[in-house]
Amino acid sequence: MGIVAGVAIGIGLIILIGWFGYVQRRKRQQGFALVATQLGLEYFQEDPFGLLSEPFALFDRGDGRGVENVLSGTWQELDVRLFDYWYYEESTDSKGRTSKTYDRFDCVLTPVDAACSRLVIGHENIGTWLAGALTFHDIQFESEDFNKEFNVKSPDKKFATDFVDARMMDWLLKNGEGFSFEVDADRLLCFHRQLKPIELVPLLGTAKAFRDHIPRVVSSLYPLAAPSPSDGEPGVEAANEARWLAGHWTPPPGKEEEPPQPAG
Repeated sequence: MGIVAGVAIGIGLIILIGWFGYVQRRKRQQGFALVATQLGLEYFQEDPFGLLSEPFALFDRGDGRGVENVLSGTWQELDVRLFDYWYYEESTDSKGRTSKTYDRFDCVLTPVDAACSRLVIGHENIGTWLAGALTFHDIQFESEDFNKEFNVKSPDKKFATDFVDARMMDWLLKNGEGFSFEVDADRLLCFHRQLKPIELVPLLGTAKAFRDHIPRVVSSLYPLAAPSPSDGEPGVEAANEARWLAGHWTPPPGKEEEPPQPAG
């Protein structure tokens, strides 16, 4: 009888824990949906964008990871995607039993107007995030106060010092507590330990303010690549005309058309 009672209690606890987890997830989903309505953003319970494919060190952590509760759209003239991100690490005890330890974050992804080298700015020891990136360097700055508060890593020291100028350091010291940032190519990721839905707007505000404090010189020193001209655009037309003048005109595959007439 005692064994049966113990089993029944165990099953009851499992059901209770599962129900509590379900209620908490629904409450969080409803909170995100409400924020989406208030801010004019779209809400998705699951990730329709493949956000884990973005090349950020945070998304390489753990033995498993996932994204949920995604907000997407334009906020204060800024394209944003805000979402819950989690990862877990597995461990095994002396009896061979495995367990999972979860870490949860809220993230904002937004574009930047520059072709950035990889750069990570955070409070905690971020070296383990980049364990496989042996070319990443710890970057030291002239401000000892900043060096004590933040860890900065990048494979490109010059880019890091161009990006984190005196104005950016001052802003981070005043406003960056609890937040971490990554940039790579034309993407910025701002993240914080998981927040309540009512705290998501300040996360968006921090991401926008960080972006606004990126030095203007970064865009000029590290410009985005110009898009390649497509068929029919001026660059292609000029090349076709040059081929016609040289006596080598051939229409594009599948097209029957007259050679272009030379200008003038």
